[in-house]
Amino acid sequence: MKTIRLILLFTCLATFGPVTRAAESVTVKGILISASNESGESDRQLAAYVPNLRRILRFESFRYLGEDSASLAVPAKGELTLGDGQRVELVTESADRKTVLLKVRWGSVRHEFVLQRGSTTVLGGSSTGKKGEVYAVILVGR
Repeated sequence: MKTIRLILLFTCLATFGPVTRAAESVTVKGILISASNESGESDRQLAAYVPNLRRILRFESFRYLGEDSASLAVPAKGELTLGDGQRVELVTESADRKTVLLKVRWGSVRHEFVLQRGSTTVLGGSSTGKKGEVYAVILVGR
């Protein structure tokens, strides 16, 4: 009888183990953009983000520069290579089914926040080298 209980226990652990591990991972998508006060159309790829970008960054137009994504276990380290020599280092520390504690390092920008799956976070950055333009990164958690 004891042997049957042990077999059932190990079977349950083997069955539910992968489900638990799957919940402890996150995919982070990063989109590199440039923001400018020049009036004009923003890139169509950014259409869903433009209202929030204008509210948060207080710029008029936005240009898509590149993107990357990384799937990370929790805890883990990873990196996004976004283009124009811009890299974002990521560290996940804890997670539940809806949120992930994420530490981000992008040049001199260091930020720690709780990223909700399906939501976006915007990081403002340094000058692009073009008059009045700055880099920004949109992070999307999945």
